[in-house]
Amino acid sequence: MSEEKPPSEEQVREALRAAPPLTLGSGPVEPVTTAAPEPSEVWPLPLGTAWVYYGEGNSGLTRPVILADGFNSGPSSLNDSWDYLDRRDYAFLTALRQRGRDVILVGFNERSASILDNADAVEAAVMRAVATRLGDARLTVGGFSMGGLVTRYALARMESRRIDHQTALYVSYDSPHRGAWIPIALQSFAHYIRKLNSAFSDQMNSPAAQQLLWQHIAEWQDQPATSKLRTEFLSALQQVGDWPRIPRLIGVANGVADGTGNGVRPGEPAFEGKGLSVLGSKLFTQSPGDRQLVANLRVVTPPPAKEVRTSGLPGIDGAPGGTLNSFEILANRFNALPPLLGFRSAAPIPSHSFVPAVSAVAVRDLDSDDNLYVDIDSLSPEESELDDFRCASRNEGHTRITEELCTWIMDRLPY
Repeated sequence: MSEEKPPSEEQVREALRAAPPLTLGSGPVEPVTTAAPEPSEVWPLPLGTAWVYYGEGNSGLTRPVILADGFNSGPSSLNDSWDYLDRRDYAFLTALRQRGRDVILVGFNERSASILDNADAVEAAVMRAVATRLGDARLTVGGFSMGGLVTRYALARMESRRIDHQTALYVSYDSPHRGAWIPIALQSFAHYIRKLNSAFSDQMNSPAAQQLLWQHIAEWQDQPATSKLRTEFLSALQQVGDWPRIPRLIGVANGVADGTGNGVRPGEPAFEGKGLSVLGSKLFTQSPGDRQLVANLRVVTPPPAKEVRTSGLPGIDGAPGGTLNSFEILANRFNALPPLLGFRSAAPIPSHSFVPAVSAVAVRDLDSDDNLYVDIDSLSPEESELDDFRCASRNEGHTRITEELCTWIMDRLPY
Protein backbone atom coordinates (compact mmCIF):
# COMPACT_ATOMS: atom_id res chain seq x y z
CA MET A 1 0.00 0.00 0.00
CA SER A 2 1.51 3.39 -0.95
CA GLU A 3 1.35 6.37 1.38
CA GLU A 4 -0.81 8.23 -1.16
CA LYS A 5 -3.50 5.57 -1.28
CA PRO A 6 -5.80 5.48 1.75
CA PRO A 7 -6.91 2.12 3.14
CA SER A 8 -10.38 0.84 2.39
CA GLU A 9 -13.14 0.95 4.98
CA GLU A 10 -13.05 -2.84 5.19
CA GLN A 11 -9.30 -2.80 5.96
CA VAL A 12 -9.92 -0.25 8.69
CA ARG A 13 -12.82 -2.21 10.14
CA GLU A 14 -10.74 -5.37 10.30
CA ALA A 15 -7.87 -3.55 12.01
CA LEU A 16 -10.16 -1.92 14.55
CA ARG A 17 -11.86 -5.24 15.27
CA ALA A 18 -8.46 -6.83 15.97
CA ALA A 19 -7.30 -3.96 18.21
CA PRO A 20 -8.32 -3.47 21.85
CA PRO A 21 -11.72 -1.70 22.03
CA LEU A 22 -11.69 2.08 22.03
CA THR A 23 -13.52 2.92 25.25
CA LEU A 24 -13.11 5.43 28.06
CA GLY A 25 -13.03 4.91 31.80
CA SER A 26 -10.93 5.37 34.91
CA GLY A 27 -8.63 2.57 35.96
CA PRO A 28 -6.26 0.47 33.82
CA VAL A 29 -6.44 0.91 30.05
CA GLU A 30 -5.09 -2.60 29.50
CA PRO A 31 -6.23 -5.64 31.54
CA VAL A 32 -4.04 -6.29 34.58
CA THR A 33 -2.32 -9.67 34.58
CA THR A 34 -1.03 -9.59 38.16
CA ALA A 35 -3.52 -11.52 40.25
CA ALA A 36 -5.28 -9.97 43.22
CA PRO A 37 -4.92 -11.74 46.58
CA GLU A 38 -7.27 -14.65 47.09
CA PRO A 39 -10.54 -13.39 48.61
CA SER A 40 -11.76 -14.69 51.95
CA GLU A 41 -15.17 -15.20 50.31
CA VAL A 42 -16.78 -14.70 46.91
CA TRP A 43 -20.48 -13.87 46.79
CA PRO A 44 -22.51 -14.31 43.61
CA LEU A 45 -24.93 -11.39 43.38
CA PRO A 46 -27.79 -10.42 41.07
CA LEU A 47 -26.00 -8.75 38.11
CA GLY A 48 -22.65 -8.87 39.87
CA THR A 49 -20.12 -10.37 42.26
CA ALA A 50 -18.72 -9.40 45.67
CA TRP A 51 -15.13 -10.18 46.62
CA VAL A 52 -14.72 -10.23 50.40
CA TYR A 53 -11.45 -9.67 52.27
CA TYR A 54 -11.45 -9.97 56.04
CA GLY A 55 -9.66 -7.31 58.02
CA GLU A 56 -6.43 -8.20 59.84
CA GLY A 57 -7.19 -10.26 62.94
CA ASN A 58 -10.77 -10.97 61.87
CA SER A 59 -11.89 -14.61 61.56
CA GLY A 60 -15.09 -13.60 59.80
CA LEU A 61 -16.98 -10.57 58.58
CA THR A 62 -16.76 -8.11 61.47
CA ARG A 63 -16.59 -4.44 60.39
CA PRO A 64 -17.73 -4.37 56.76
CA VAL A 65 -16.82 -1.66 54.24
CA ILE A 66 -18.68 -2.17 50.95
CA LEU A 67 -17.18 -0.38 47.92
CA ALA A 68 -18.79 -0.49 44.47
CA ASP A 69 -16.99 -0.33 41.13
CA GLY A 70 -17.28 2.57 38.68
CA PHE A 71 -18.21 3.03 35.02
CA ASN A 72 -16.62 1.35 32.03
CA SER A 73 -17.61 -1.21 29.42
CA GLY A 74 -17.86 -4.90 30.21
CA PRO A 75 -17.64 -6.75 33.52
CA SER A 76 -15.75 -5.65 36.62
CA SER A 77 -12.37 -7.30 37.08
CA LEU A 78 -11.03 -8.13 40.53
CA ASN A 79 -7.44 -7.95 39.26
CA ASP A 80 -8.01 -4.51 37.73
CA SER A 81 -9.79 -3.20 40.83
CA TRP A 82 -7.14 -4.45 43.25
CA ASP A 83 -4.34 -3.06 41.11
CA TYR A 84 -5.99 0.37 40.88
CA LEU A 85 -7.05 0.60 44.52
CA ASP A 86 -4.02 -0.91 46.22
CA ARG A 87 -0.93 -0.91 43.97
CA ARG A 88 -0.69 2.66 42.76
CA ASP A 89 -0.12 5.83 44.77
CA TYR A 90 -1.64 4.53 47.98
CA ALA A 91 -2.57 1.03 49.21
CA PHE A 92 -6.12 1.88 50.26
CA LEU A 93 -7.44 -1.66 50.64
CA THR A 94 -4.43 -2.75 52.69
CA ALA A 95 -4.80 0.29 54.93
CA LEU A 96 -8.48 -0.49 55.53
CA ARG A 97 -7.69 -4.08 56.47
CA GLN A 98 -4.86 -3.01 58.74
CA ARG A 99 -7.45 -0.98 60.64
CA GLY A 100 -9.53 -4.13 61.13
CA ARG A 101 -12.01 -3.28 58.39
CA ASP A 102 -13.38 -6.00 56.11
CA VAL A 103 -13.34 -4.91 52.47
CA ILE A 104 -16.19 -6.02 50.20
CA LEU A 105 -15.60 -5.05 46.57
CA VAL A 106 -18.83 -5.08 44.56
CA GLY A 107 -18.37 -5.60 40.83
CA PHE A 108 -20.97 -5.64 38.07
CA ASN A 109 -21.51 -8.08 35.22
CA GLU A 110 -21.88 -5.05 32.93
CA ARG A 111 -20.56 -1.75 34.22
CA SER A 112 -22.34 0.24 31.52
CA ALA A 113 -25.77 -1.19 32.41
CA SER A 114 -28.40 0.95 34.08
CA ILE A 115 -27.50 2.29 37.52
CA LEU A 116 -31.05 1.42 38.59
CA ASP A 117 -30.47 -2.23 37.69
CA ASN A 118 -26.97 -2.56 39.12
CA ALA A 119 -28.30 -1.27 42.43
CA ASP A 120 -29.71 -4.80 42.86
CA ALA A 121 -26.16 -6.12 43.28
CA VAL A 122 -25.39 -3.55 45.98
CA GLU A 123 -28.61 -4.25 47.85
CA ALA A 124 -27.88 -7.99 47.84
CA ALA A 125 -24.34 -7.37 49.11
CA VAL A 126 -25.63 -5.15 51.93
CA MET A 127 -28.20 -7.72 53.02
CA ARG A 128 -25.69 -10.55 52.99
CA ALA A 129 -23.20 -8.49 55.01
CA VAL A 130 -25.87 -7.69 57.59
CA ALA A 131 -26.91 -11.35 57.79
CA THR A 132 -23.43 -12.87 58.06
CA ARG A 133 -21.31 -10.40 60.06
CA LEU A 134 -20.08 -11.31 63.51
CA GLY A 135 -21.44 -8.85 66.04
CA ASP A 136 -23.49 -5.74 65.31
CA ALA A 137 -21.01 -3.23 63.85
CA ARG A 138 -22.84 -0.99 61.40
CA LEU A 139 -21.79 -0.90 57.77
CA THR A 140 -19.92 1.60 55.61
CA VAL A 141 -21.26 1.60 52.03
CA GLY A 142 -20.10 3.63 49.04
CA GLY A 143 -18.26 3.54 45.79
CA PHE A 144 -15.93 5.06 43.26
CA SER A 145 -17.27 7.34 40.53
CA MET A 146 -20.50 5.71 39.25
CA GLY A 147 -20.29 3.27 42.18
CA GLY A 148 -21.10 6.17 44.49
CA LEU A 149 -24.34 6.76 42.59
CA VAL A 150 -25.26 3.07 42.50
CA THR A 151 -24.82 2.79 46.28
CA ARG A 152 -26.57 6.11 46.89
CA TYR A 153 -29.62 4.92 44.99
CA ALA A 154 -29.53 1.41 46.48
CA LEU A 155 -29.49 2.65 50.09
CA ALA A 156 -32.18 5.25 49.45
CA ARG A 157 -34.36 2.65 47.72
CA MET A 158 -33.95 0.26 50.65
CA GLU A 159 -35.08 2.98 53.05
CA SER A 160 -38.09 3.76 50.85
CA ARG A 161 -39.03 0.07 51.12
CA ARG A 162 -38.49 0.05 54.91
CA ILE A 163 -35.51 -2.32 54.60
CA ASP A 164 -33.00 -1.90 57.43
CA HIS A 165 -29.61 -1.60 55.72
CA GLN A 166 -27.84 -0.99 59.04
CA THR A 167 -25.43 1.43 57.37
CA ALA A 168 -23.84 4.15 59.47
CA LEU A 169 -21.74 5.85 56.78
CA TYR A 170 -22.16 6.47 53.04
CA VAL A 171 -18.99 7.36 51.09
CA SER A 172 -18.58 8.62 47.52
CA TYR A 173 -15.19 8.90 45.84
CA ASP A 174 -15.25 11.49 43.03
CA SER A 175 -18.81 10.51 42.15
CA PRO A 176 -20.70 12.73 39.67
CA HIS A 177 -23.65 13.70 41.86
CA ARG A 178 -24.49 16.63 39.55
CA GLY A 179 -23.29 14.93 36.38
CA ALA A 180 -20.11 13.96 34.52
CA TRP A 181 -18.67 15.41 31.32
CA ILE A 182 -17.33 13.83 28.15
CA PRO A 183 -16.65 16.59 25.60
CA ILE A 184 -19.18 16.81 22.79
CA ALA A 185 -16.20 16.72 20.42
CA LEU A 186 -15.32 13.23 21.66
CA GLN A 187 -18.92 12.02 21.69
CA SER A 188 -19.38 13.20 18.12
CA PHE A 189 -16.18 11.43 17.05
CA ALA A 190 -17.36 8.21 18.73
CA HIS A 191 -20.59 8.24 16.73
CA TYR A 192 -18.90 9.36 13.52
CA ILE A 193 -16.71 6.23 13.44
CA ARG A 194 -19.56 3.89 14.42
CA LYS A 195 -19.73 2.16 11.03
CA LEU A 196 -16.01 1.36 11.27
CA ASN A 197 -16.16 0.21 14.89
CA SER A 198 -19.12 0.75 17.19
CA ALA A 199 -17.46 0.12 20.59
CA PHE A 200 -16.85 3.79 21.45
CA SER A 201 -20.30 4.87 20.28
CA ASP A 202 -21.96 1.96 22.08
CA GLN A 203 -20.24 3.01 25.30
CA MET A 204 -21.33 6.64 24.96
CA ASN A 205 -24.91 5.51 24.27
CA SER A 206 -25.00 2.89 27.03
CA PRO A 207 -27.61 3.29 29.78
CA ALA A 208 -25.07 4.18 32.48
CA ALA A 209 -23.26 6.73 30.30
CA GLN A 210 -26.52 8.49 29.47
CA GLN A 211 -27.48 8.51 33.16
CA LEU A 212 -24.11 9.92 34.22
CA LEU A 213 -23.43 12.52 31.55
CA TRP A 214 -24.66 16.06 32.11
CA GLN A 215 -24.95 16.55 28.31
CA HIS A 216 -25.25 13.77 25.75
CA ILE A 217 -25.59 13.24 22.02
CA ALA A 218 -26.68 9.98 20.38
CA GLU A 219 -25.54 10.86 16.82
CA TRP A 220 -22.55 12.90 15.71
CA GLN A 221 -24.69 15.71 14.30
CA ASP A 222 -27.04 15.99 17.33
CA GLN A 223 -27.21 19.02 19.58
CA PRO A 224 -26.23 18.28 23.20
CA ALA A 225 -29.05 17.87 25.69
CA THR A 226 -30.00 16.01 28.84
CA SER A 227 -30.63 12.40 27.89
CA LYS A 228 -34.09 10.97 28.54
CA LEU A 229 -32.37 8.17 30.51
CA ARG A 230 -30.70 10.74 32.76
CA THR A 231 -34.02 12.48 33.35
CA GLU A 232 -35.59 9.14 34.27
CA PHE A 233 -32.68 8.29 36.57
CA LEU A 234 -32.92 11.61 38.41
CA SER A 235 -36.67 11.09 38.74
CA ALA A 236 -36.10 7.60 40.18
CA LEU A 237 -33.64 9.08 42.68
CA GLN A 238 -36.18 11.72 43.67
CA GLN A 239 -38.86 9.08 44.19
CA VAL A 240 -36.71 7.37 46.83
CA GLY A 241 -35.76 10.63 48.56
CA ASP A 242 -32.66 11.59 46.53
CA TRP A 243 -30.30 10.40 49.27
CA PRO A 244 -30.32 7.80 52.03
CA ARG A 245 -31.34 9.57 55.26
CA ILE A 246 -30.08 7.16 57.92
CA PRO A 247 -26.31 7.11 57.31
CA ARG A 248 -23.95 10.05 57.55
CA LEU A 249 -23.10 11.20 54.01
CA ILE A 250 -19.49 12.02 53.11
CA GLY A 251 -17.60 12.39 49.85
CA VAL A 252 -14.28 13.35 48.32
CA ALA A 253 -13.36 15.12 45.07
CA ASN A 254 -10.22 14.73 42.98
CA GLY A 255 -10.45 18.44 42.23
CA VAL A 256 -9.59 21.53 44.24
CA ALA A 257 -12.02 23.60 46.28
CA ASP A 258 -10.70 27.11 45.54
CA GLY A 259 -12.02 27.34 41.99
CA THR A 260 -8.63 27.03 40.27
CA GLY A 261 -9.00 25.32 36.90
CA ASN A 262 -6.79 22.57 35.51
CA GLY A 263 -5.09 24.79 32.93
CA VAL A 264 -7.07 23.63 29.88
CA ARG A 265 -8.17 26.68 27.90
CA PRO A 266 -11.33 26.76 25.75
CA GLY A 267 -11.13 26.49 21.98
CA GLU A 268 -7.73 24.78 21.86
CA PRO A 269 -6.94 21.75 19.67
CA ALA A 270 -6.92 18.66 21.92
CA PHE A 271 -6.75 15.90 19.31
CA GLU A 272 -5.36 16.05 15.76
CA GLY A 273 -5.30 13.42 13.06
CA LYS A 274 -1.89 13.32 11.38
CA GLY A 275 -2.08 10.19 9.22
CA LEU A 276 -3.70 9.97 5.81
CA SER A 277 -6.87 8.24 7.09
CA VAL A 278 -7.61 10.90 9.74
CA LEU A 279 -5.96 13.97 8.23
CA GLY A 280 -8.36 16.85 8.79
CA SER A 281 -9.86 15.44 11.98
CA LYS A 282 -9.43 17.86 14.86
CA LEU A 283 -11.17 18.01 18.23
CA PHE A 284 -11.22 21.21 20.27
CA THR A 285 -11.78 21.92 23.94
CA GLN A 286 -15.22 23.28 24.74
CA SER A 287 -15.76 27.00 24.21
CA PRO A 288 -18.60 29.02 25.72
CA GLY A 289 -20.81 30.99 23.36
CA ASP A 290 -22.94 30.36 20.29
CA ARG A 291 -22.00 28.15 17.34
CA GLN A 292 -18.59 27.31 18.72
CA LEU A 293 -16.54 24.87 16.62
CA VAL A 294 -15.72 21.78 18.69
CA ALA A 295 -14.83 19.21 16.02
CA ASN A 296 -13.78 18.65 12.44
CA LEU A 297 -14.54 15.02 11.61
CA ARG A 298 -12.89 13.03 8.85
CA VAL A 299 -12.01 9.32 9.09
CA VAL A 300 -11.15 7.43 5.85
CA THR A 301 -13.86 9.32 3.96
CA PRO A 302 -12.81 11.97 1.39
CA PRO A 303 -12.44 15.59 2.55
CA PRO A 304 -13.80 18.03 3.51
CA ALA A 305 -14.22 17.27 7.21
CA LYS A 306 -17.65 17.57 8.82
CA GLU A 307 -18.05 20.40 11.34
CA VAL A 308 -19.62 20.05 14.79
CA ARG A 309 -20.67 23.22 16.60
CA THR A 310 -22.29 23.83 19.98
CA SER A 311 -24.08 26.72 21.64
CA GLY A 312 -24.68 27.67 25.23
CA LEU A 313 -22.16 25.39 26.94
CA PRO A 314 -19.61 26.61 29.52
CA GLY A 315 -15.84 26.18 29.40
CA ILE A 316 -16.10 22.94 31.29
CA ASP A 317 -12.99 21.10 30.05
CA GLY A 318 -10.77 23.30 32.22
CA ALA A 319 -12.98 23.26 35.33
CA PRO A 320 -11.52 22.13 38.66
CA GLY A 321 -12.23 18.45 39.21
CA GLY A 322 -11.16 14.90 38.50
CA THR A 323 -9.69 14.64 35.01
CA LEU A 324 -9.90 11.89 32.38
CA ASN A 325 -7.27 11.52 29.65
CA SER A 326 -9.84 10.85 26.94
CA PHE A 327 -8.06 12.67 24.10
CA GLU A 328 -4.84 10.80 24.90
CA ILE A 329 -6.64 7.43 25.00
CA LEU A 330 -8.07 8.11 21.53
CA ALA A 331 -4.68 9.12 20.10
CA ASN A 332 -2.91 6.16 21.71
CA ARG A 333 -5.43 3.67 20.33
CA PHE A 334 -5.01 5.06 16.83
CA ASN A 335 -1.21 5.17 17.09
CA ALA A 336 -1.20 1.49 18.08
CA LEU A 337 -2.76 0.53 14.74
CA PRO A 338 -0.49 -0.59 11.89
CA PRO A 339 1.21 2.55 10.51
CA LEU A 340 0.20 1.78 6.92
CA LEU A 341 -3.44 2.31 7.89
CA GLY A 342 -2.71 6.03 8.27
CA PHE A 343 -4.15 6.66 11.75
CA ARG A 344 -1.21 8.52 13.29
CA SER A 345 -2.62 11.05 15.75
CA ALA A 346 -1.58 13.49 18.46
CA ALA A 347 -3.25 14.73 21.65
CA PRO A 348 -1.76 18.14 22.48
CA ILE A 349 -4.24 18.36 25.37
CA PRO A 350 -4.52 14.84 26.82
CA SER A 351 -7.14 15.36 29.54
CA HIS A 352 -10.29 17.24 30.42
CA SER A 353 -12.39 17.75 33.51
CA PHE A 354 -14.56 14.64 33.84
CA VAL A 355 -16.18 15.07 37.26
CA PRO A 356 -16.07 18.74 38.21
CA ALA A 357 -15.41 19.31 41.91
CA VAL A 358 -18.80 20.99 42.38
CA SER A 359 -20.43 17.79 41.12
CA ALA A 360 -18.37 15.45 43.31
CA VAL A 361 -19.26 17.37 46.47
CA ALA A 362 -22.83 18.10 45.33
CA VAL A 363 -22.85 21.89 45.63
CA ARG A 364 -23.60 23.27 42.16
CA ASP A 365 -24.84 22.29 38.71
CA LEU A 366 -22.56 22.36 35.67
CA ASP A 367 -24.41 24.83 33.48
CA SER A 368 -22.23 27.93 33.90
CA ASP A 369 -18.64 29.00 34.45
CA ASP A 370 -19.78 30.77 37.63
CA ASN A 371 -20.89 27.43 39.06
CA LEU A 372 -17.99 25.35 37.75
CA TYR A 373 -15.27 27.70 38.96
CA VAL A 374 -16.86 28.77 42.22
CA ASP A 375 -14.69 28.93 45.34
CA ILE A 376 -16.27 26.03 47.24
CA ASP A 377 -14.43 27.01 50.41
CA SER A 378 -16.28 30.34 50.42
CA LEU A 379 -19.70 28.67 50.36
CA SER A 380 -21.76 27.76 53.37
CA PRO A 381 -21.29 24.04 54.18
CA GLU A 382 -25.07 23.70 54.02
CA GLU A 383 -24.94 24.23 50.24
CA SER A 384 -23.60 20.69 49.83
CA GLU A 385 -26.01 17.79 49.89
CA LEU A 386 -23.31 15.83 51.74
CA ASP A 387 -22.83 16.11 55.50
CA ASP A 388 -19.08 16.48 55.07
CA PHE A 389 -16.62 16.46 52.17
CA ARG A 390 -12.99 16.91 51.25
CA CYS A 391 -11.51 18.29 48.04
CA ALA A 392 -8.03 17.39 46.86
CA SER A 393 -5.15 19.83 47.18
CA ARG A 394 -4.69 19.74 43.37
CA ASN A 395 -6.66 18.80 40.29
CA GLU A 396 -5.73 15.18 39.56
CA GLY A 397 -6.92 12.10 37.71
CA HIS A 398 -10.51 11.01 38.29
CA THR A 399 -10.75 8.54 41.21
CA ARG A 400 -6.99 8.74 41.79
CA ILE A 401 -6.37 6.87 45.02
CA THR A 402 -4.34 9.18 47.24
CA GLU A 403 -3.25 9.08 50.87
CA GLU A 404 -4.72 12.56 51.30
CA LEU A 405 -8.28 11.53 50.42
CA CYS A 406 -8.19 7.95 51.70
CA THR A 407 -6.94 8.81 55.19
CA TRP A 408 -9.62 11.51 55.43
CA ILE A 409 -12.24 8.84 54.69
CA MET A 410 -10.74 6.27 57.06
CA ASP A 411 -10.61 8.76 59.93
CA ARG A 412 -14.42 9.09 59.60
CA LEU A 413 -15.34 5.41 59.55
CA PRO A 414 -17.79 4.36 62.26
CA TYR A 415 -16.48 2.63 65.38
